Amino acid sequence: MSAPLKGIKIIDLTRVLAGPYATMLLYDMGAEVIKIEMPGKGDDSRAFGPFKNNESLYFASFNRGKKSLSLNLKTTEGKEILKALIAKADVLVENFRPGTMEKLSLGYDDLKKINPKLIYAATSGFGHTGPDSALPAYDILVQARGGIMSMTGWSDTPPTRVGCSFGDLAAGLFTAFGVVNALYQRTISGKGQKIDISMLDCQIALLENAIVRYQIQGIAPEPLGNRHPSLAPFQAFKAKDKYFVIAVGNDTLWAKLCDVLNIPEKKNDQRYLTNDLRNSNVNELEKELTEIFKTKNAQEWLEIIGNAGVPCSLINDIADVMKDKQVKARNMLVDMLGIKLPGNPVKMSELQEVKEFPPPPDVGGDNSQILASWLGYTQDYIDNLTQKGVL
Repeated sequence: MSAPLKGIKIIDLTRVLAGPYATMLLYDMGAEVIKIEMPGKGDDSRAFGPFKNNESLYFASFNRGKKSLSLNLKTTEGKEILKALIAKADVLVENFRPGTMEKLSLGYDDLKKINPKLIYAATSGFGHTGPDSALPAYDILVQARGGIMSMTGWSDTPPTRVGCSFGDLAAGLFTAFGVVNALYQRTISGKGQKIDISMLDCQIALLENAIVRYQIQGIAPEPLGNRHPSLAPFQAFKAKDKYFVIAVGNDTLWAKLCDVLNIPEKKNDQRYLTNDLRNSNVNELEKELTEIFKTKNAQEWLEIIGNAGVPCSLINDIADVMKDKQVKARNMLVDMLGIKLPGNPVKMSELQEVKEFPPPPDVGGDNSQILASWLGYTQDYIDNLTQKGVL
């Protein structure tokens, strides 16, 4: 069976991270992705490190396997070429500031006249509506405004950004999710539509139970370090040599932990009888368990606790992750030109696993192939467009 999105043609006007991550996910499901870039310069992230052989591995990580068409949308001919491609495309994805495409006469209202079945996905910092829709946005801004930074870190340290670009990546995931849903709806209605994804909206959607906790408790959730806000013990502990984590998600697991730690009396301790009580007395509980855990190395505790059926793990750094046998078994490290990149986490019985990723495209590296196959342009005409600065 072919990949689920095989035959879907995507015009990718995105750059840097949120948009390219979304179109990478769609590529991994079989879509053909045509990345539109400014002639000569290309996506800004081509200048982001680290580099290998003068190629940006940052860019490669999110643009592998795509095709690149260099196109100057500030020229009349460039706009006309894009419109001709739109007429044959299924999806357009862009992450410009709201209003940019409209100024070019390439907004959704313009393009749906050309292709009523077009799925138009716009990813921006604050969305295409609301009083702040025109504001610029970066990952750290939406992490800050969306509340996640106020809950990350420790109570006695400054607010902390999540260690990856959580704002961008979340928006990319929701953009891809929206596109797939719109494609399915099109099979029923026969119509395209506009998808409006806000990075800030996505942060709000991923706050888990923080919003309801605030409404019930009347106190804004604060940083808890490695603790869970509702479960205990559910955090990191320091063993004799290093940190590890345990996840006691219910009272049954608490009883198992007490038995394996040789503290059966704690099962009947009035402070710890239920998860809610343990969570209310978590400071005392943490102190008692810390004294126990510092007596052995982390690996020893993993074997003891893990064999008892209590979820636990070492805290891996990235070097450890790349050696993890489960990560390797799931094909989550895939080679591309001698570099390992994260694999596709969506495992489907009818989707073949990829053993090697194709490289990212050069700026305009697929001009001739795209314009000839999509629009029937001759090589002489393509060469002429290149000389005029359109390509």
